[in-house]
Amino acid sequence: MRIDLHAHSNVSDGTQAPADVMASAAAAGLDVVALTDHDSTDGWAEAAPAAREHGIALVPGMEVSCRTAEGISVHLLSYLHDPAHPGLLEEITKAKDARHTRAQRMVSLLAEDYPLTWDDVIHHVAPGATLGRPHIADALVAAGVVEDRSEAFSSILTSHSRYFVQHYAPDPALAVGLVRAAGGVPVFAHPVASARGRIVGERTYREMIDAGLAGLEIYHRDNPEEGREFLLRLARRHGLLVTGSSDYHGSGKPNLLGENLTSPEVLARIEELGTGTSVVR
Repeated sequence: MRIDLHAHSNVSDGTQAPADVMASAAAAGLDVVALTDHDSTDGWAEAAPAAREHGIALVPGMEVSCRTAEGISVHLLSYLHDPAHPGLLEEITKAKDARHTRAQRMVSLLAEDYPLTWDDVIHHVAPGATLGRPHIADALVAAGVVEDRSEAFSSILTSHSRYFVQHYAPDPALAVGLVRAAGGVPVFAHPVASARGRIVGERTYREMIDAGLAGLEIYHRDNPEEGREFLLRLARRHGLLVTGSSDYHGSGKPNLLGENLTSPEVLARIEELGTGTSVVR
C-alpha cells in the first residue's frame, strides 16, 4: 500500500484544486493521500468525492503554522481532527488573518524595489485560500523578477531578507494540545529541515511531546540524513509514530507525490488515535 500523508492544494499554497490533487495522487499510484493545507480544512469537501471517484483513500488533515518563543517556525501536521473544534479553529483563524496582514506589508516593501502590486498577488490566490509567501513568489515569477518559487524563496523572500515580515502563529506545544483536544493526531512536519531556516532544540521537542505529540515526519526530502538518524532515535525513545511524505505542492515545488511513504501500520495507528473525523474511503 502506497501512503503519502502530506499534500497541498490551492486552498493554501499548492497549484492544483483539491479534486485535481486527488486525481494526481491516483495517477502517481497512491492508495492513500492526506490533504494538509496550511491552516485550512476548506479543501476537504471537494477532495472527498474526488478521492472516491479515483479509488483512493483520503486522510483529512491540515498543516498548522506555529512559532516558538525564539521565533523559529514550526509546522505541525494534524490528521483526523474535528474541523469545527472551537479552540483549534480560533487559533488557525487568527493565524490566517495575520498571514493576510503580513502579506500586505511585504508587498508594500517589495513594491519599493520591484514591479509588484497587491492585485498582482491576489491574482494568484484561489478564492478563500490561505494567503502566503508562495503567492507573492508566484507574482514575482509572473513579473519576470525570478524564474520560479525556489529562486524567490532563496533570495527575495528568505526570512533574512529586508522584505520579510513575521506573522502571528501559535506556540507549537499549544497547537499540539489543541489538535489533541480536537480529536486529531499531531505530527511534527519536516522537523530538521535546516535549509528552510533555524530548527528547534531539545526543549521544544520535550514541550511538544509532553503536550501530546504523536509522531515525526522523518522521511521528507528536506530532512538531511544525519537529522533523520536523530529523529529515529527520538521516535524510539518516546514511542512516536514515524511518517514519510512528499509535501506535494503541484508545480509550486519539485516534490513528487509518493517520493516518501508512510507504512500501513502507522496509518492504522493514526486511525485508531484520530477521533475528530474519519478517513474517506
